Amino acid sequence: MTKSELIQHIAELNPHLYHRDVERIVTTIFDEISEALARGDRVELRGFGAFSVKHREARVGRNPRTGDAVSVSEKHIPFFKTGKQLRERLNGES
Repeated sequence: MTKSELIQHIAELNPHLYHRDVERIVTTIFDEISEALARGDRVELRGFGAFSVKHREARVGRNPRTGDAVSVSEKHIPFFKTGKQLRERLNGES
C-alpha cells in the first residue's frame, strides 16, 4: 500500500473528513516518526510495532562483481520490530 492509497482508504472510511485533512494527518504522523528517528528516539505504536535506529560500524566489504575490498563507512539504519498483536494477526493466531 502506498501513502496515497492509505490516505484514500482512510478518507473513504471517514467521509466526514476532507481529503486534504486526512492527507495532512497522515503526512504529519510520518513526519513526526521520521523526526523522532533522526533524533535517535524510539517510536512505539502499541500492538503494531516499534521503530528504532541501529548503528552499523565501518567495515571492509567486498564488491560482488570484482571481489575487490571496499571500505564501507559507518551508518545509521531504521529498524522496525513488529508488535505482538500484529505478529499474531499475520500468523492467524487471533
